[in-house]
Amino acid sequence: MKTNRFSSPLPTGSKRTNLFGLTHQQHKAVKVFLQGMLYLSPSLIIFLVFVFIPLIRSFELSTYLTDPIGRPAKFVGLLMYQRLFDTPVFLNSLKRSLQFVAYTVPSTLLFSMVLALLGNLRLKRIGIFRMFFSITIAVSGATASLMFLYLYHPTVGVNYLLGLLGIPEISWLVSEKTALFSVALTAVWLQTGLNTVILLAAMQTIPEELYESAMIDGANSWNKFFYITLPMLSSTIFFLLVIDMLAAFQTFTPIQIMTSGGPLNSTNLLVYSIYREFYFNGNYGFAAAQSIMLFLIMIFLTVIQFVFIERKVFYE
Repeated sequence: MKTNRFSSPLPTGSKRTNLFGLTHQQHKAVKVFLQGMLYLSPSLIIFLVFVFIPLIRSFELSTYLTDPIGRPAKFVGLLMYQRLFDTPVFLNSLKRSLQFVAYTVPSTLLFSMVLALLGNLRLKRIGIFRMFFSITIAVSGATASLMFLYLYHPTVGVNYLLGLLGIPEISWLVSEKTALFSVALTAVWLQTGLNTVILLAAMQTIPEELYESAMIDGANSWNKFFYITLPMLSSTIFFLLVIDMLAAFQTFTPIQIMTSGGPLNSTNLLVYSIYREFYFNGNYGFAAAQSIMLFLIMIFLTVIQFVFIERKVFYE
């Protein structure tokens, strides 16, 4: 076999490379990666502009005293974070936020589970029932807040019905003892529809063979629920637990419309406290420190859930 005297054969086992020194396989992998980043670029740009840059900017702002229009004037380091725990308003907001989460998250999950179990029954026209409990998905937070504001009116709504039954009226939104609970009911009603739809969809993926085998073994309804349904739904419940907790910490619209943080700061959650400090009191650095603290609290609680609860989740 003749060979060209101006070319030399490639050594055995060598691979052709391009101008950048990449083999064909490496070049293909880089091309696929760049294509993927191109498709992700709109989402990445949105996250960068509206999440990451504001987060970095908030932390930077929390280390400065500012002038009246919010421009950094004097670097103070972590002084604002020290002031947080010396300020009764922040401590009250933190306490109320934790109470609000305790009111809403377990209640939402419980009501959603009950509705999903009822919606999963094979009854005639069960689709109508499913439609009713899913209506809340289409209702905005502002609309729901106005509806409950009317229901909590001192002379109409629920109090009117209580008066007909001879029961003393309840100061739903004007008493510091009941205001936070009343707002929590609104948040529960808003979140229950979506949770129920997600739980119902997960229930319908559980194989019927599991229930049939349990029936053959003599299991009753409670046994099937605790030993089949709950374990099979554990991943969905864990997902909803995390999402509902984060949503509860970020609740703003019902507070703004129904109570404006009152009475006596009993509904002044952290999110609303940040809003008031920034837009009304002009404490830009202090508000930024509160927002960073809220972010760290949510991250901490989420990590706790993944460390201690996620290990008990059953993944099919």
